[in-house]
Amino acid sequence: MNTGDRRVRVREYMTRDVETVAPTDTVGSVAERIAETDEHSGFPVARNGHVEGFVSARDLLLIDAGATVREVMNQDLIVAHPDMRVNDAARVILRSGVQKLPVVNDDGKLVGIISNTDVIRSQIERATPEKVGKLRRTLENIHEIKLTEERREVTVADLIPTQAKVYADELEGRVYELKQGLAEPLVVIDLGDRLLLADGHHRVLAARRLDIARMDAYVIVVDEDIELGMERTAAAEGLSTIADISIVDYARHPLVESIERFQ
Repeated sequence: MNTGDRRVRVREYMTRDVETVAPTDTVGSVAERIAETDEHSGFPVARNGHVEGFVSARDLLLIDAGATVREVMNQDLIVAHPDMRVNDAARVILRSGVQKLPVVNDDGKLVGIISNTDVIRSQIERATPEKVGKLRRTLENIHEIKLTEERREVTVADLIPTQAKVYADELEGRVYELKQGLAEPLVVIDLGDRLLLADGHHRVLAARRLDIARMDAYVIVVDEDIELGMERTAAAEGLSTIADISIVDYARHPLVESIERFQ
């Protein structure tokens, strides 16, 4: 984790649309909700917006279906605050052994939930102003030119990729982020007549899958007529549009064996 990541807050990665159950709900009804979806292994227990506990699938095992959630929920609850650093939330998740932390505001009301998966997402392919500034300064030093930065929307179809492959599991994570409105800006280099995608290839392919035409981006503007090294590399690899990026699925990688082979 780098220095910039330590300033990332829980509010930037938590899921805001949180499904909850009530203390008076029955064990049977909650078990049905868990069984009907792959997304939930448990729920915060809330009343009037305030969290009173958490109930997991394990809590429901061998419990009479007519029992109430209040009888089986875990009331010794650990919560996070929206302004808490993601790194601190990660430490709590790791040391406590929980998978999800309800997020409550200063009034004690539930405003989100952050999971171990969200923490991992916060450390992968993160675009930060520091990252953009470092790239800009590197380009300035290499080409002995002065560049500017701006924030604007770019058209996905106009982007020239500089990365030949992305990973299927991470791509699914980016699709989820876009659906939740959590995707971070791309990093793009504007060379006047062409736009190079420097960072955000998984996000762009996710947008393409969801038919999103335009995305927010940090844009480094180059007014000089130059060819960048990353542009030459992209051309050598046959990259000219987003469609040229390959998707690698290590679940089907030739070095990953199926357990069935050994049975």
